[in-house]
Amino acid sequence: MEIITVENLHKRYGDKVAITDVSFAVEEGEIFGIVGRNGAGKTTTVECVAGLRTPTSGTINVVADLKQQVGVQLQDCSLPDKLRVGEALSLYASFYANPASPADLLAEVGLDPRVPFAKLSGGQRQRLSIALALIGNPRIAILDELTTGLDPMARRETWDLIERIKERGVTVLLVTHFMEEVERLCDRVAVISEGRALAVDTPAGLIARADGSDRVIFRTTGSVEPLKSLPEVASVVIEGDRVTVTGNANVLHAVVAALPAGRIADLRTERTTLDDAFLILTGHSAV
Repeated sequence: MEIITVENLHKRYGDKVAITDVSFAVEEGEIFGIVGRNGAGKTTTVECVAGLRTPTSGTINVVADLKQQVGVQLQDCSLPDKLRVGEALSLYASFYANPASPADLLAEVGLDPRVPFAKLSGGQRQRLSIALALIGNPRIAILDELTTGLDPMARRETWDLIERIKERGVTVLLVTHFMEEVERLCDRVAVISEGRALAVDTPAGLIARADGSDRVIFRTTGSVEPLKSLPEVASVVIEGDRVTVTGNANVLHAVVAALPAGRIADLRTERTTLDDAFLILTGHSAV
């Protein structure tokens, strides 16, 4: 079931066009990623979905009550320095007809209700942001640049939390520019560049669109002519004694089987990554 549909979304601020043409649909229960460089239009897109901004044109349909069933965590979370974590959750809970238990949520995100906001680390503030987005028991959680600025451990702890959110049946709309985050979490992803949605697919599907080839790189002083006729091999590039063989998922086995033992040295393999796919699709890196 499609819980969010966006068709031909366009947003203009005076003479500046933030979104030119964005379309995608989100299935209930999935983690749907929106990726793109800073300034690509990601945040504007999800703010339109959340009802925080009015589109210039296009249509958005959300099968949920925006005020009661959609939780939002935006890029910057700022609360009064002296406001304690437990007080913040209780305050936000009062906005909803059927809120979650603040104590249970704080236990889930691992925060002490007595700690004031000013004393929280960057990772703790992000976990508080997630708790505030979930306090209304939403069907949809919109999480924007959730792990920017976090250290690797805090980032992975946040990823574990997002996976637990999905297990509860919450649909997650996740904005990010970290490809590792997309590969770890997202069922499908929309690639946005300069206000346009260039592709919507699974992470594996995006890699396949871009190239999807495996590469086997090694050194040899002998002939590699037998490799060129193998069905698993798409190309063979020779640079001195260095050989790069590109092919399908079975190319490594084919190369090793085709060449005599002892002829291969310094062998390594490379696969097309989601970073590679993003670069090919958009013409530039994600950061």
